[in-house]
Amino acid sequence: MEAHNVSATLNFTLPPNFGKRPTDLALSIILVAMLLIIMLSLGCTMEFSKIKAHFWKPKGLAIALVAQYGIMPLTAFALGKIFRLKNIEALAILICGCSPGGNLSNVFSLALKGDMNLSIVMTTCSTFFALGMMPLLLYVYSRGIYEGDLKDKVPYGGIVMSLVLILIPCSIGIFLSAKRPQYVRYVIKGGMIITLFLSVAVTVLSAINVGKSIMFVMTPHLWATSSLMPFIGFLLGYILSALFCLNGPCRRTVSMETGCQNVQLCSTILNVTFPPEVIGPLFFFPLLYMICQLGEGLLLIAIFRCYEKIKPSKHKTKMIYKAATTEETIPAAVGNGTHKEECSPSPNGLESGQKAIQKASVVNYKEQKDKRNNNNV
Repeated sequence: MEAHNVSATLNFTLPPNFGKRPTDLALSIILVAMLLIIMLSLGCTMEFSKIKAHFWKPKGLAIALVAQYGIMPLTAFALGKIFRLKNIEALAILICGCSPGGNLSNVFSLALKGDMNLSIVMTTCSTFFALGMMPLLLYVYSRGIYEGDLKDKVPYGGIVMSLVLILIPCSIGIFLSAKRPQYVRYVIKGGMIITLFLSVAVTVLSAINVGKSIMFVMTPHLWATSSLMPFIGFLLGYILSALFCLNGPCRRTVSMETGCQNVQLCSTILNVTFPPEVIGPLFFFPLLYMICQLGEGLLLIAIFRCYEKIKPSKHKTKMIYKAATTEETIPAAVGNGTHKEECSPSPNGLESGQKAIQKASVVNYKEQKDKRNNNNV
């Protein structure tokens, strides 16, 4: 295991007993619990019939897989060349670009009112295909950067475990949605509240575990690379889905699924492949990427929500148009003497109906009387 162009000895060491401390164990347990709760809540928003439809007509799924396994690895490789990164830096970024299927994309898709059925199907399929695609992509793109065999470093057990953590809680959520829909709203609200508290705990524990070590990786070119990668993924994923005429929710879903990467998988590969004295502070690059994709995703959600409030929906516009048309036609009808009272539903429906009939009878009687007077004249 040797990477070309490794810099001189780095003044960097991991925190003592890193990965084996009680806080590390607590962080791992909380992350797994949070993932299970998130997937259970998201499963409650899914419908089996719509999931089946995505498999029978896999246009959106195919576009998403092409975007994930085509755009992101190529983007990571190109950014390494554009910024003239050292081989070990380019390799860390490439591994991150070849690790699709992050669960953060599911949360972003929900916040952006995307197609949750497509989102979960995409995450599941991309994680499954990672068993074969990750070794292939790492072999193709790492040639000339790394002499070792990266395809043997892919954590197949971790990928299978990710599939289990996705499928089991989602299946329970789908079952609840189909058989016990009265509990769904409580599960979703409770899941959101618990996830919020667990997120605070994850943030605090991550800061304690990593400490100042993250500062070693915050160099200008790595900041630029980790900022551009998710942005390019979000943008090109949306453009590609728009070119193939997917609807709005599907476009937003494909965009999020393309830009969000599985940083846990990337960290595992870096940890297994390189000792700390070789990888140095780049061990924390996935965390830097996580910060950037989280910040950019939240920014896109805020922009989308503001856009929705400013621009009225088509349904509201249609209702306003109908109301305006009605206001214009009623005075004209009254002037022509052709307007008739309509009864509208009310709590006292019987009384209002009787009153309307009485009013209509009076109007008809007056019209008939006027006609007789005109004829006599």
